[in-house]
Amino acid sequence: MRVAVVYYKNGFEKVKEVATLLARGVESSGHQVSIINMETDSDVRLTIFDYIILGTAPNSFFSGKISGKISENLKNSGTVSGKKCYAFVVKKGLFVSKALQSLMKIMEKEGMFLKISDVISAADEAELIGKKLHIT
Repeated sequence: MRVAVVYYKNGFEKVKEVATLLARGVESSGHQVSIINMETDSDVRLTIFDYIILGTAPNSFFSGKISGKISENLKNSGTVSGKKCYAFVVKKGLFVSKALQSLMKIMEKEGMFLKISDVISAADEAELIGKKLHIT
C-alpha cells in the first residue's frame, strides 16, 4: 500500500524525527512510504495514498492549540475523504491531549477515517509504533 507520513513541525524539530522513524517502521512492513513536510510541500496531493499518517506538535508549551495551516493544507490536498489514517502529536507541554483532539477534529471534518491516534513522547518509540500499525 502507498502510505503518506505527513507532518507539520510547528517549530519543533522532534516532529520531523518522529515522522521519519514512523516511516521507517511502516516501510519495514513492506509498504511504499512518502514523507511530506506540510510546511514546505503544501501543494502535494494526498489522493494517491491509501493510508495517511498525520502529525504535529502544539503551538507552545502552555497551549493545546495546533496550527490552523494544517486544516487549510488538508483542504487543498485533494480527495482525502474516506482515507484511513493515523494521527499523532509529539509531546510538548501540558495540553498535548487537547492538541491531539484538535488534530483529530480537523481530520474527521475532512472526512478522514481515523483508525488510531497517539501522543508520542519519545522518538525511539515511533519506529515500533510504525511497525505495529495495521495499515491493510
